[in-house]
Amino acid sequence: QVQLVESGGGLLQPGGSLTLSCAASGNIFPIIDMAWYRQTPGKERELVASIDRAGVINYADSVKGRFTISRDNAKNTVLLQMNSLKPEDTAVYYCNAHLYTSASNFGSFWGQGTQVTVSS
Repeated sequence: QVQLVESGGGLLQPGGSLTLSCAASGNIFPIIDMAWYRQTPGKERELVASIDRAGVINYADSVKGRFTISRDNAKNTVLLQMNSLKPEDTAVYYCNAHLYTSASNFGSFWGQGTQVTVSS
């Protein structure tokens, strides 16, 4: 059993900053990559940022220069530091991890989501 637990969402004004945290626990062999996605009503879930075990990072164009993803391999955690937040960043943010649960079993796992609302 693998669990991803997110925290850090909230309501804030445009221009503000927020840090999301995600911790993975359970039967975890190496985590290959971790990522943050977001989704708004009526739209598909979109990738915000990802980071693999070697530290290679990808960002959506819409968040480059404003968001920073980081991870702690020893603690199986991933953070998303969000600065200069805009109303269009409002969404439910989901943590995702691709990992092995045994030597031969590989899967994709999701957190429950955390709401981020940017509004004046």
